[in-house]
Amino acid sequence: MVFPAAVMSRAAGLKAAIFDVDGVLTDGTLYISEAGETLKAFHALDGHGLKLLATVGITPIVITGRDSPAVRRRLKDLGVTEAVFGAHDKLAVAEPVLARLGVAWHEVAVMGDDWPDLPLLVRAGLAVAPANGHADVRALAHHVCAARGGQGAARECCDLILLATGHYRRLLQGHAQTLDTTAEGPRT
Repeated sequence: MVFPAAVMSRAAGLKAAIFDVDGVLTDGTLYISEAGETLKAFHALDGHGLKLLATVGITPIVITGRDSPAVRRRLKDLGVTEAVFGAHDKLAVAEPVLARLGVAWHEVAVMGDDWPDLPLLVRAGLAVAPANGHADVRALAHHVCAARGGQGAARECCDLILLATGHYRRLLQGHAQTLDTTAEGPRT
């Protein structure tokens, strides 16, 4: 993976990353059953990326305009504890979260795909959009992912951050080893 030097420089000192859900962690499609239950599809690569950020002390934050049991379940499974659901004004809810964490806007990456994310994206140290984000969001993003929302774009953003902060290689090498310590010893 190769990212432009200017983008890597912006990502080098990040301490947190805010992600939207619909169109970023999902492809934006909403499946609504007759009973009104909303179903969403998440990509495993994206989830692992959020877990990797947390592993190195970069706080993943989810701020979404919707609330659903599916999203809450996914974030719980990933161990994401910083989340705001049903946020109509994402800036109004982001600022207290960042203040509580002691993180300034220049230390935050934001990944969004549509107009409700703009107030966060314009303040972020690193603004990222998925390939299928709205044209206005892509135009102001510091980095537009090759991947689409819900199809690995969030992982691409996480990988960029991990590379820029110097954690990527160590994490990759650690994942090349297993924690299995059976009689044969660790497997690679």
